[in-house]
Amino acid sequence: MTDNAAIKVIIADEHPVVLEGLKKILASTHDISVVGETNSGLEAIRLSRQIAHQVLILEISLADKSGIEVLKQIKSELPQTAVIVFSAHKEDQFAVRMHKAGASGYLHKLSGANEIISAIRQVAAGLKYISPALAQELANNLTQEYEGELHKTLSDREFQTLRMIASGKSVSDIAKELSLSVKTISEYRSRILLKMKLRHNAELTHYAIKRQLVE
Repeated sequence: MTDNAAIKVIIADEHPVVLEGLKKILASTHDISVVGETNSGLEAIRLSRQIAHQVLILEISLADKSGIEVLKQIKSELPQTAVIVFSAHKEDQFAVRMHKAGASGYLHKLSGANEIISAIRQVAAGLKYISPALAQELANNLTQEYEGELHKTLSDREFQTLRMIASGKSVSDIAKELSLSVKTISEYRSRILLKMKLRHNAELTHYAIKRQLVE
C-alpha cells in the first residue's frame, strides 16, 4: 500500500521510550504511517490542525494540558479525527469516561503490538475499539451497581481537579494551570468532597492512590 493510502497517525506521549516503541511497532505494518509526534498536549492540538491524519494516539497524563481536555478540544474542532487514549491507568477507572468524552478507543500501555495495530485499523474505519477486558467489565455491570466508586459521579472537570489535588498540587497551582480562578477551583474541591463523602485533602489523596487514579 502506498504511503498516501496509509492510515496516518499522530502520537502524543510525554515518555520518549513509549514514543519510540509505538513508532517501531507501527513501522512494521504496511498500512499505518506516523506523520507527527509530540510530548505536549498543546502541540498535539497544533499538529492535529496542521497535519492530515486519521488517528491520534493520546496519553492521558500530559504535563502541560490534561489529556481529556486535549481530547475534547480536538473532537470539537476535528470531529472526524479518531482518538485512541493510551494510558497506564486501569481501564475500569478511565475508559468509560474517555469514551463518553469522544474517544474512539482506549488502550492500556501494557497492550501488545497486535492489539495496538488492530485498534488503530478499527477506529480508522470509523468503528469504536473496546478491549475484551473492558467489554467484560461493562457486561458485568449491566446487572450490578458499582460499590465505592464515588469518583464516577464527578464531572470531568471535578475528576481532573481530584487527580491534581491528589498529585499534591495546591488550589492556586491548579487554578493557574487550568486558567481558572482560585474561587472556582475551591468550589470544585468543595463539590468533590461533598459528592465523595470525604472530609479533607488527605482522605481524597488516599482514595485516589488506593484506586490508582494518580501515578
